[in-house]
Amino acid sequence: MVSRFWVETLGCPKNQVDSDKLIGTLVADGMAPAGAPEDADLVLVNTCAFIEAARQESVDTVLALADARRPGARLVVTGCMAERYGAELAEALPEVDAVAGFGVPVTLRSRSEVPAMDLLNLPRPRAASAWAYVKVAEGCDRTCGFCAIPSFRGRQRSRSMGSILAEVDALAAQEVVLVAQDLASYGRDEGRKGDLVPLVEAVGRRVPRVRLLYLYPSELGDGLIDAICATGVPYFDLSLQHVSKPLLRRMRRWGDGPRFLERIAAIRGREPDAAFRSSFIVGYPGESEDDHDRLLAFLEEAQLDWAGFFAYSAEEGTLAAGLDGRVDPGLVQERLLELGEVQDRITAARRAALVGRAVEVLVDEEGVGRTHREAPEIDGVVHLPESLAPRSFATVTVTGAAGPDLSARAG
Repeated sequence: MVSRFWVETLGCPKNQVDSDKLIGTLVADGMAPAGAPEDADLVLVNTCAFIEAARQESVDTVLALADARRPGARLVVTGCMAERYGAELAEALPEVDAVAGFGVPVTLRSRSEVPAMDLLNLPRPRAASAWAYVKVAEGCDRTCGFCAIPSFRGRQRSRSMGSILAEVDALAAQEVVLVAQDLASYGRDEGRKGDLVPLVEAVGRRVPRVRLLYLYPSELGDGLIDAICATGVPYFDLSLQHVSKPLLRRMRRWGDGPRFLERIAAIRGREPDAAFRSSFIVGYPGESEDDHDRLLAFLEEAQLDWAGFFAYSAEEGTLAAGLDGRVDPGLVQERLLELGEVQDRITAARRAALVGRAVEVLVDEEGVGRTHREAPEIDGVVHLPESLAPRSFATVTVTGAAGPDLSARAG
């Protein structure tokens, strides 16, 4: 009888890539996917440990799956929490059979060994949908004050271009989304600064759409902008984190609001249909009311298509954990609400401005697609006639907008 597995994925797109490679490895070993976690012989939870809320979600998910699994099924925890808190996690969760990190020493609770896994260059199954994430590097060499990722994912390790292109070919997706902790620094760890441009160009020759996520703003030079626009997907996901120069220096980050606005305006001058996304930390130690007002003003002027706002989370071992100027949690929540209301209004207006326009969509599934403006699983979608075939491209006319989503008719 064939053993069956279930993989539960939490966190960012980079974790989804790791899960895909886990699935490919398990299938190659003769296992088959289960229809539900309670039907599996092996349940794996690929966890996130970026902030406290993500860690709590991971623990809650592990406990829920421990209760749901059938008698005799093994429960294995992997991913970021396993790497960062291996021994502590194994001690705290007696329900778990094993805690196994990716490419790091493993802490075991079970009688049988679970090897450490380095999934970066392992093969993965053909894409199940019209699009697929492709991770081009692991780890990060930056020292951002709020981020603990380098402490458990390690220094940046870029993949060879050949291995990435082979994975792109095997996935056979219509859209490839390139991801990494520091995507724009691809190749720099091996002395190959500027490698991202030829990689984007090479992937663009293989698939109709190439999308890039998580670009550090100082690395967004003219060559990379031109390469992105040339793919036909002028979508710029800029990791800004804030716009106040003093606060960004406390974060050990580059830039400020005026520089960001100048770069956004320059891109729109080249490509008026460019779409922009960013994320911002709210309540970082020392964030003043003036800093908050600067961010509000930036949102009004930048008119980003999409933005996410996250409450600062003190992470053990980071610079920020020892900084003074703690912001009251109640004030953080007020600021989050105010920022969210401003951005929701901007996003809704930018979506409404598309009504009546003809746009090209990639049909992800029956009745749902995306233009170049929407990243999968992150942004809104376009609701389509169900007659359009999944994995196909179609030109449609936008007929309505409801918050982040659009509706469209064929032709």
